[in-house]
Amino acid sequence: MKKRHMRATKSMITPPIILDLEASGFGRGSYPIEVGLAMDDGHLESHLIQPFDHWTHWQESAEAIHGISRAQLIEGGEEGRFVADELNRLLHGQTVYSDGWGVDRSWLALLFHEAGVFQGFKIDTIFSLLSEVQLESWNVNKEKVLKITGLKLHRAGTDASLIQQTYLYTVDRPAFEKHLRSISAA
Repeated sequence: MKKRHMRATKSMITPPIILDLEASGFGRGSYPIEVGLAMDDGHLESHLIQPFDHWTHWQESAEAIHGISRAQLIEGGEEGRFVADELNRLLHGQTVYSDGWGVDRSWLALLFHEAGVFQGFKIDTIFSLLSEVQLESWNVNKEKVLKITGLKLHRAGTDASLIQQTYLYTVDRPAFEKHLRSISAA
């Protein structure tokens, strides 16, 4: 039986907490540069991560996608230790979900390792919460949510929001509509 993140609230579910990361590049040598969270109440958190001194790998092709320059991170990013501590404060003991679980889990582990901080929460794939039928409609639903919300892709906070809203759209359309109204009013 599939596990589901369904804390009932008047027949609507509470959405799972979503984590998304942007990175310096693709593959070997890359590291996290931005972390975004969509909390279960719809609140978004986003942190640019100042690279550790030995994090020097940079791919222009990745920058072209997310639009974050290395200079932006050096000048305006938060120290890795602070970001790791903040994630633990917000997420302690919980499970968060990602649609890029393989790479996000590795980048997250790298951040915590380099910061010298124990990761106090778990990360899992959002797809573990879906039935086969829901999985089959995920990509189509994600495109629909993009059109409805007008979100811009490839920043960690908005990507996390898109994943969370796609989850709601896929598993509970009334919860999606209520969630959309609540974040529009905020």
